[in-house]
Parts: sequence; structure tokens; C-alpha cells
Amino acid sequence: MSDDKNWTGKAAMAGAAIGSAALTAALLYASRRKERAEKKTTTPPVDTPETD
Repeated sequence: MSDDKNWTGKAAMAGAAIGSAALTAALLYASRRKERAEKKTTTPPVDTPETD
């Protein structure tokens, strides 16, 4: 019985580590996308073509 508890404790720790890493990756991805979107919209065009 103690062997079973030892195994489940390790599995729980591994699951927590994987979940934490996934959450961190998701937050980094979201913040990077937000920064790129803001950078893209704030850059004015260099030369606007004149059309008649």
C-alpha cells in the first residue's frame, strides 16, 4: 500500500509540473502576440502612395 501512495505522489508532482509549464507557455505566447499586435498597429506607413 505504501508503494501505491509513493507512486501517486510522484505522479501528482509530475502532473503539477507539466500543468505549470503549460500555463507559463500559454501566458508567454499570449503576451508575445499582444506585443506584436500593438507594434504592428502603431507603426505608421513609410510612404503612402498617391492615387488619383
